[in-house]
Amino acid sequence: MTSVTPPAPLPSNGTLKLRQVFVRGLELQARLGIYAHEKVGPQRIRVHIDLAVVDESAAVGIGPDDLSRVVNYERVVYAAREAVARGHVLLVETLAETIAAAALEDPRVRTARVSIEKPDAFADAETVGVTIERTRDQTNL
Repeated sequence: MTSVTPPAPLPSNGTLKLRQVFVRGLELQARLGIYAHEKVGPQRIRVHIDLAVVDESAAVGIGPDDLSRVVNYERVVYAAREAVARGHVLLVETLAETIAAAALEDPRVRTARVSIEKPDAFADAETVGVTIERTRDQTNL
């Protein structure tokens, strides 16, 4: 997630235009967990990513179909796949942090919320998992 256009300056009147970019239900096979049976092979996980993206370019007259004003969710999907492909991770939280950090590399992303579910962890539960939310440091906008 490199080579992106820097965000437009924040408006002086305190209003901030945001758009939500999301990926929901990305199913991956991940080597994830602390138990011996989780270290033997990959397990199914489901990833949900929600990004709050600065959308100030809309106010400066850039056309609605101009690709420079949008965050490409394909890059977010590739970042999640790459994080999983790196190898075994002990904690779901660590994997979520890695994906959120990759999304925040785009300077237009203000907030990244990442949820990871392990739907096969317990036979009597639909799913288990974690959600983390990370916000770009306001001083670095």
